[in-house]
Order: sequence, then C-alpha cells, then structure tokens
Amino acid sequence: MPMPHTILTPVLILIVWSLIMWIWMYATRIPAIQKAGLEPNDAKEPDAINVLPLSVRQVAYNYNHLMEQPTIFYALVFYTYLTGGQNEFSALMAWAYVVLRVAHSLVQATSNTIMVRFSLHVLGTLPLFVLAARDIAAVLRA
Repeated sequence: MPMPHTILTPVLILIVWSLIMWIWMYATRIPAIQKAGLEPNDAKEPDAINVLPLSVRQVAYNYNHLMEQPTIFYALVFYTYLTGGQNEFSALMAWAYVVLRVAHSLVQATSNTIMVRFSLHVLGTLPLFVLAARDIAAVLRA
C-alpha cells in the first residue's frame, strides 16, 4: 500500500501538528513571559503562569491536550496496523480523528468557544471508539 494511503500517515500528520502547536505555544508564551516580567524560576509552579493572558495559556492548554487523548489514537493505529486490520475504512477513521483534532486545536487556541470545542472533542473521540470496536471484533473473530 503506498504511503499516503496507509493508516500510519495520519499519525505522522498529528505528530507534525503537535510540533506546530509546540512552536505556536513558545512563540506566544516567551514574549508574554518577558512582557509580564516573569523570571524562569518564577514559573516553578504551573499556577505562576496564570498571570499570562488567557490567549497565551489557551495555546499551551491545547498542546497539553495533544499529549493526552492522542496517545490512545497512536496506540490504536499501531495496533490496527501491526495486526493487519488496516483497510480504507480504518484509514478514513484515522484521518477523521486527525482532522477533528486539528479543528479542536484551532478552536481552543483561538476563540475557545466551549460548545464548539466540546462538540469537536466528542466527534473526534468517535473514530477512536470505531477503531477500538473493529479491533475487538477482529480479536473475537480469531
């Protein structure tokens, strides 16, 4: 199967997106820390950064979120791939997850409209349930 059509490509794209969010986080956070006059040692506790504008913190919150639920995505995709469960539908589910995750990031890091963000989070979780259910079904069939 050519690389662009593999279930692993969405993994790569989400990793790249996470790195983009890391750059965005520090591109906003470092100037805000300097403007607030915080010294690096002032930030030993996470609450110390609460003096930064919410718009700066939202980007960091999203980066942290990209280190949480996507770990389930990565594990599911690798499991699916390694057990031979990859097909067009599973790749579609992986792409759906990544697209919804990127949309979630953009909402959280900009407008942070809670109901939109929550809806994207719920919709983005559905492909994980589908992938997991298909993998469990394959195990039960074996």
